[in-house]
Amino acid sequence: MSRIGKKPIPLPEKVKLTIAGSQITVQGEKGKLSHNIHPSVELHLENGVATVVKKQEDKHTDAVQGLTRSIVANMVTGVHTGFQRNLEVNGIGYRAAVSGNVLALTLGYSHPVNYDLPDGVSATVDKSNVITLSSIDKELLGQTAAKIRKLRSPEPYKGKGIKYAEEHIQRKAGKTGTK
Repeated sequence: MSRIGKKPIPLPEKVKLTIAGSQITVQGEKGKLSHNIHPSVELHLENGVATVVKKQEDKHTDAVQGLTRSIVANMVTGVHTGFQRNLEVNGIGYRAAVSGNVLALTLGYSHPVNYDLPDGVSATVDKSNVITLSSIDKELLGQTAAKIRKLRSPEPYKGKGIKYAEEHIQRKAGKTGTK
């Protein structure tokens, strides 16, 4: 039984949700998103509130109902307020800069790393070491942040690399001399 799937999704005033078969389109101030929902669930819209309803009763449909509800709620939040993800670049000589749609990173390699941002994701850099990614699509934003982090994952000895702002790197003790 999905508790998340049963929760209604309130729609803000300036957000418009349209249903065409299994295609759902959400349009708001920040942009427009669309998604195909699973055939075992339906989306009902009444009085500015959307609800996800199961067509059949089984364990898989319960999971799909919760997933669909979360995806639609994220779409509504995205087109209304948007999402942000912060990354920190740590290390001596490690820097980041944005020029147009390209994120230029200096990560201790023998060459600079240029990462092309996908359509729908924008980036800003503060103090040359804090990258702020923003988008209306939460899934695309998370995937982009993960790919950028993977360019130089933080290492556990000095903490050098790219990490999420809220992430804590568990430090290890280095080698010590023996007698």
